Amino acid sequence: MVFSGVTGAPAASFPTPPMTVLATTPVSRDVPYLYWTGSAWNVFVPSLQTNKSGTSWPNTPGTSLPMTQFFVVTPGATTAQITGALANGCNLFFTPGVYHVNQTLNVTKANTVVMGIGYPTIVNDNGVDTMHVADVDGVRLKGLLLDAGTTQANTQLTIGTAGNTTSHASNPTTIQDVFFRVGGEFAGKVTYSLTVNSYDTIIDHIWAWRADHGAGVGWTSNTADTGLTVNGNNVLATGLFVEHYQKWDVVWNGQNGRTIFFQNEIGYDEPNQASFMDGTTNGYAAYKVATNVTTHEAWGLGSYILMNADPTIVVDHAFQAPSTAGVKFHNLTTISLGKGQILHVINNIGGATPINVTPVTVTSFP
Repeated sequence: MVFSGVTGAPAASFPTPPMTVLATTPVSRDVPYLYWTGSAWNVFVPSLQTNKSGTSWPNTPGTSLPMTQFFVVTPGATTAQITGALANGCNLFFTPGVYHVNQTLNVTKANTVVMGIGYPTIVNDNGVDTMHVADVDGVRLKGLLLDAGTTQANTQLTIGTAGNTTSHASNPTTIQDVFFRVGGEFAGKVTYSLTVNSYDTIIDHIWAWRADHGAGVGWTSNTADTGLTVNGNNVLATGLFVEHYQKWDVVWNGQNGRTIFFQNEIGYDEPNQASFMDGTTNGYAAYKVATNVTTHEAWGLGSYILMNADPTIVVDHAFQAPSTAGVKFHNLTTISLGKGQILHVINNIGGATPINVTPVTVTSFP
């Protein structure tokens, strides 16, 4: 259990009982939402808050946007209509449905809102990336399901431009309640689900899932290397769920990254040990902090293993990070669900998971 900025949270007590508690959330925003004034529909866009504890409702700070500033995307809308609306500076409001796009949706205007109700599904066709967000202030993405198409693509969602060092601390891009799916409905293929290049981005409740069941599922069918790649500095993830990718699930290259709560299941359908090797290392870490990173901090992380195809597969460690004072992990857990084994929790620290559901924990690293 992880509590961040929760009034009335229980006392911190990891691992018995397993409670991780932060008094405040470092940076946060409430999600945009649709509301009725009595005469018109509007979208309320909450403001950025720092070191927040407790709820902001009913006096949430923010601004209202009239629906006249939105292109309402309904089933049957074409890619040309959606991209044209973005090019004309419109926000997007997706209604429930499945939308196939054959061009990348390029969000280039600062403070653009792209939101959905009923988890509209956006499928990229012909190997195009689904969406690119420019390195601008304050873009808000909320309530979307990005489904990888059947032709290999590079990325489902890219935030910012690689190498750009512009600060967005006062008005970051925010990704909230956005899910990424690779397979499950059909044999989707992509290399990376979410790549974050922009500084200060907030990732708030995402689930990136390479499917382990459903249609189009198989080691060579629904292929995907990595769920989340963070290249920008000062990125915060709260409520991060990433599962079953074929290499690292999360790779963090940026400085001063922070994660509050991480849930992961390693692999699932690896056919044998040889197919799941990071060089000479057995398996890929679920959460890897790059060797050049000097500042990073994470709280409340869990990774479990269920090697359904070959139960003899082992993973040397679930978490991988440079051993330096500025890189800190708090309250880590690994578990084997009976098939496969994790030999260490982080680097070479923490014991091996027994072949049952007994957790292994590490309270602090280094």
